[in-house]
Amino acid sequence: MTCDAGTVVAAVRAAAAAAAEHKTELTRLDREIGDGDHGENLARGFTAVVAKLDASAPETPAAVLKLVATTLISTVGGASGPLYGTAFLRAATAIGDASELDGALVVTGLTAARDGVVARGKAEPGDKTMVDALTPAVQAAAAAADSGGDAAAVLSAAADAAAEGAEATTPLQARKGRASYLGERSIGHRDPGATSASLLLRAMADAAAGGGA
Repeated sequence: MTCDAGTVVAAVRAAAAAAAEHKTELTRLDREIGDGDHGENLARGFTAVVAKLDASAPETPAAVLKLVATTLISTVGGASGPLYGTAFLRAATAIGDASELDGALVVTGLTAARDGVVARGKAEPGDKTMVDALTPAVQAAAAAADSGGDAAAVLSAAADAAAEGAEATTPLQARKGRASYLGERSIGHRDPGATSASLLLRAMADAAAGGGA
């Protein structure tokens, strides 16, 4: 199966629901090693995204992702707004004017999203950031696509790998962002950005597997 604009809208709505459902958890994780607003900010941003989707119906997958990007950049404070906004914007640019996304184009979008976050945040794998979820997600997505996986299978592989990557941030010492100020005291806490990235990918993968709205 492939993902058209309707499926991508359904995936984004699922991501918004996940952001709302896990708002308290993400806030708790961010309070432990950050400024404690990640869950609230992300939920507010995706609530604004859903409002815009209710008001208009973008006609291509890229247009949907661009709407998400511009909305998150304008409504989400802290570091996560620009980072997620850049990720969605880079993905939108990478997939171009395709009317449907197959597995290979999902990999293209995910890779561009991860590279955008790396460029924006200057983080590398092992720094205890979103990159620690997104990098294994891209690698797993590429492997799934190479094995002939469709868009939903590729997204599901990415989500599984992102969850493992997020969990693997727990023993790491943060080297980027506010958490890095804690030094060794950041060890033993799961990174909230990596966690939210894995939760959003899982929600989007499940929605894609369901065939959209």
